[in-house]
Amino acid sequence: MNSRERILARVRRALADVPAGETPIARDYLREHGHRTVAETVELLAENLADYRAIVHRTDSAGLAGLIAGLLEKRGSASVLVPPGLDEGWLAATGVTRVADRGESTPHELDRVDSVVTACAVAIAETGTIVLDGSPDQGRRRITLVPDHHVCVVRVAGQVVSSVPQGLERLDPARPLTWISGPSATSDIELDRVEGVHGPRTLEVILVSED
Repeated sequence: MNSRERILARVRRALADVPAGETPIARDYLREHGHRTVAETVELLAENLADYRAIVHRTDSAGLAGLIAGLLEKRGSASVLVPPGLDEGWLAATGVTRVADRGESTPHELDRVDSVVTACAVAIAETGTIVLDGSPDQGRRRITLVPDHHVCVVRVAGQVVSSVPQGLERLDPARPLTWISGPSATSDIELDRVEGVHGPRTLEVILVSED
């Protein structure tokens, strides 16, 4: 008997008295670490996003279009990739050329786009994580992995949760989930950090207070 067979035999013995299809799963872990108000949860999200070197902005619905236009102008963006379901009002204040999210776009074509603007599915405060699920206002996964600059809009407080378990409850596991904690980065053996290896070098997150 090899190691694999030995481990599987132990699993079978442990489950011998459990009816088929009724394997119990313990769900008694902490759902969040401590108790926070909504405002404290949003502050924790902003703090952890910044700790991951994302750039955090705050505005309300009325100021969102102007803020996005300013960020694209400051970046010097001549083109912006737009998911098909993105709120048209978000880009109403900018004259930057819009590039549609097309299935036939090649990686080289996407690489020539300066920026991408998306919404998100949920934002997790304790980990500083933004989750995209491929919804129409977020587009396909690769449009946020190839362009060098990603602007992501988070609705506060409706899309902000405290913990990963709370975030998972809002997500459909059958959808293409992309979990983003800061701009793409990696380090070599000497811990020299390099950003933009597997995604955008710059992640800007806009926390929009809901009306």
